[in-house]
Amino acid sequence: MGTLWGHKGRALQAAAGFGQGEVTRGWVRLCCSPSLVWVKSWADAFGGELYSIVTKYSGSLLLQKKYKDVEPTLKIKEVDGLELVKKFSEQMESMLRRKVEAVERLVEAAEDADLNHEYNSSLEFDYYNSLLINDKDENDNYVELGDEFILEPNEHFNNLLVNTTYSDIQLPTNVYNKDPDILNGVYMSEALNPIFVDNFERDPTLTWQYFGSSTGFFRLYPGIKWLPDENGVISFDCRNRGWYIQAATSPKDIVIIVDVSGSMKGLRMTIAKHTIVTILDTLGENDFVNIIAYNDYVHFIEPCFKGILVQADRDNREHFKQLVEELQAKGVGTVSKALTESFKILREFRDAGQGGLCNQAIMLITDGAVEDYEAVFEKYNWPDRKVRVFTYLIGREVTFAPNVKWIACNNKGYYTQISTLADVQENVMEYLHVLSRPMVINHDHDIIWTEAYMDSALFASQAQSLLLMTTVAMPVFSKKNETRSHGILLGVVGSDVPLRELLKLAPRYKLGVHGYAFLNTNNGYILSHPDLRPLYKEGKKLKPKPNYNSVDLSEVEWEDQDEILRSAMINGETGYLSMDVKVPVDKGKRVLFLTNDYFFTDISGTPFSLGVVLSRGHGEYILLGNTSVEEGLHDLLQPDLSLANEWIYCITDIDPDHRKLSQLEAVIRFLTGEEPDLECDEELVQEVLFDAVVTAPMEAYWTTLALNMSLDTEAGIEMAFLGTRAGLMRSALYVGSEKISNKKFLTQKDKESIFTMDHFPLWYRRAAEHPPGSFIYSIVSEDDSGNPSLNTEQEGGKRKKIKLDLLQRKFWTAMQQTHVVAGHCFSASRKRFIHDIFEKKVTCLSRDKLPCLLLTACLLCFSCRVTMYDYQAMCKVPYHHHSGARPLLSPIYAFVAAVKWLISDFLIWESWEAPTLHKKHDTLQPCDTEYPVFVYEPAIRETNGLIDCGDCQKMFVAQQIISSNLLLLVTDTVCDCSIFPPVPMDAKEVKYILLCTAGMQGSAGPVISEFARVKNAFLLPLPWAWRAQRGSERSPAHAG
Repeated sequence: MGTLWGHKGRALQAAAGFGQGEVTRGWVRLCCSPSLVWVKSWADAFGGELYSIVTKYSGSLLLQKKYKDVEPTLKIKEVDGLELVKKFSEQMESMLRRKVEAVERLVEAAEDADLNHEYNSSLEFDYYNSLLINDKDENDNYVELGDEFILEPNEHFNNLLVNTTYSDIQLPTNVYNKDPDILNGVYMSEALNPIFVDNFERDPTLTWQYFGSSTGFFRLYPGIKWLPDENGVISFDCRNRGWYIQAATSPKDIVIIVDVSGSMKGLRMTIAKHTIVTILDTLGENDFVNIIAYNDYVHFIEPCFKGILVQADRDNREHFKQLVEELQAKGVGTVSKALTESFKILREFRDAGQGGLCNQAIMLITDGAVEDYEAVFEKYNWPDRKVRVFTYLIGREVTFAPNVKWIACNNKGYYTQISTLADVQENVMEYLHVLSRPMVINHDHDIIWTEAYMDSALFASQAQSLLLMTTVAMPVFSKKNETRSHGILLGVVGSDVPLRELLKLAPRYKLGVHGYAFLNTNNGYILSHPDLRPLYKEGKKLKPKPNYNSVDLSEVEWEDQDEILRSAMINGETGYLSMDVKVPVDKGKRVLFLTNDYFFTDISGTPFSLGVVLSRGHGEYILLGNTSVEEGLHDLLQPDLSLANEWIYCITDIDPDHRKLSQLEAVIRFLTGEEPDLECDEELVQEVLFDAVVTAPMEAYWTTLALNMSLDTEAGIEMAFLGTRAGLMRSALYVGSEKISNKKFLTQKDKESIFTMDHFPLWYRRAAEHPPGSFIYSIVSEDDSGNPSLNTEQEGGKRKKIKLDLLQRKFWTAMQQTHVVAGHCFSASRKRFIHDIFEKKVTCLSRDKLPCLLLTACLLCFSCRVTMYDYQAMCKVPYHHHSGARPLLSPIYAFVAAVKWLISDFLIWESWEAPTLHKKHDTLQPCDTEYPVFVYEPAIRETNGLIDCGDCQKMFVAQQIISSNLLLLVTDTVCDCSIFPPVPMDAKEVKYILLCTAGMQGSAGPVISEFARVKNAFLLPLPWAWRAQRGSERSPAHAG
């Protein structure tokens, strides 16, 4: 008797008559018996019928023969990953250098214009106000500052209405558009218009160029019509943007000291909290910060950060903001102890070479200072004054103003009084100008590059594609001799670089089926990665996730648990690393087990690093064919052929005359000489020509089949198609287009089914990992009548689409041929549909009632449950917290869970933005989740046994169907196994506990949870602790 594990851990014996059992590779395998023979004969007969159908209508044998015929002429080229990543990096550096040169020309023009401009307090000057352009009054006259401004749609700018000959001016609602400072600044910056146009003509890949003034106006090229938000307000202020703040100041270490004594109650505490939050919003990943509250005693608002500075990334800033909201005023204020603690921290970091390594400052927020604090400055800051002290006097009371002002003025800082919430923004921003003075005086035009971002605020009311971009920016200084010693910052010049433009320089065809390229910053954050999911769905609207631009490399490449890859790329190293990885595909429903080779290097002149991933087996070699242009061009013109339109065969987005060409049209014009100016990738074009010639016979083959097809015996076959590594596709319909069950398939509406910049089609990737000569079957859709259709795919990109009722008929035929009519038989393909062949119907199983008849299938994957993690998930809040682990009280839970996987059409959870309905009051926030995936083990051909269902035992036999991923399951219909509860397949949130130890003091940097970064703390999911290793050594690079 073979032994199986059953309900509540009891050992079950194999059914009588099934033969003697033996254990093979950890599985129970029962020797042959009549029952096994019958099931095997059914499976073989059905498998033979299936194989005959799919080979015939896909044309796979013909295509294999055609490639075999040309094999003697082929050349196989091994890919050198290091050379490839270096080449890509050099091309990216060259592209980014052109953006820097454009910004440098703008800086020079702006500084020269200011040098030649004399300030005129009574200046009258009309300019194009982006909010008012083209607006008319009731008399049909243009309003003031709203003259006619021609706007036309432009594909290069996401089809927005723009004016590529002129820039216009945007101002926040709280800035007066006729203020003398504004008018003089706008008048002076008119000199930038010809430079904007000239830059765009020199480099047509440039996108937005702009100048953000220190007075608040924003000059944007090309000019657009700016629309207010739903409240009628223009809240965009260029001085609050990350690119402006980073360019205007150097990296900085900040200690914020806030008075929480009893006198700060009420409105004063509200203003103080808002001031802290505003200061935090001016900080970025290159800055370091901590917050100290004081009254009768001094305390760090986050005890785990006592005595240290932490990186001012988004997670830490948000954590600080939450703690600030909890502050309460009581007691008596004693500022000297807080100042002493602050100076000590800053000195320790300065001496240890930690932190930002540039500027250090203390921000004192109080309603007064009466004690003797001069001794503190004498001991810790004078005479060198290495730490600037900025003071913010809260409230209308002026009694203590001289004291607070004295503190700032004697420590190279800045004093300001904040009486209302409306005063906070402008007054906080003043410290940036002070910190920028040394840079201005020395004329240090540092080039800064931002992290990835989507500036949806810039075009909040426009139908803008939410594209990830980075900004290159430089400060603009006054060069006038009379003000040079004052260090006057005029503003910041910048230009946006869409990251997709960079990745176009790492073409997909050179990386193989599973390969990809990615970019990250010197802080370890992802700039671009095919697995980065920056958007989530709120209702029907896509929105950026709050933490979309602070996703760490270790949260995407999470198999890098020792952070070898992350550390090397942060440090700008060039090298190679190999890892076995689990890659989620199909929205997390499936997982591919791959061995990936990672090649990485830095991009010179930037804080970025480039990584290239090649998968073993599919990314190591390139096939080179030899085909004449004449022969290949003829086959390219066949109507069944298409090319991946997101791939760059030819550059069509520079010349306006080329922008309307599809990639196939561009290739044809390039080959025929119609467009000699077209720049094309000749290696890729040559691959396309070769694939077009080899696959050309498929058109005639499919057409002949369609003309001679029997609608009686072969009805249900819808489509045949193929894809090649060069992004070429051919397809043929066996039915009218109106009868296709899934009309989105192979269109832009179904990105998973086509070649894109980020990935090969899902069906192509799955087939590539399947044994040669076999087919993968997967249910993809239902037609209008509710009938599901089935996709089949084979290695090499050959594929066919058929209806499930055709499979039912073929299965019934196979059963009749074996002369067996007993029991119930089911064929499953890892989806929620099963086929009750003997009743000739398709049954769709509900998720809440998992029948026991498919529990048998789980024996083929009992130990193949894989736990996957998603560190970019969005979870509901508030919600009932529960453990991420489900205790496996019995192996039957694994059975039920695996069945759920087997019959589930798709997994539903927030982490993959599945179509789950949320109530209106539900809100989502970033979180980490784990979820199960079950992996089919093709080495297990057959199994059988019993499952204890309480009052009865259910017998089963399972047999693999040859040359496929299908299983034939045979079970009795008498025993009811509904006693087992459903096993949820939803993703579970991974929660963390924060352990603070004395050893934490004096350290800085790495993450301890999704909200805090500090060394020597532990990251503990419940109940597992493996991510403690993942998070405990994370350390951002200093970008000083």
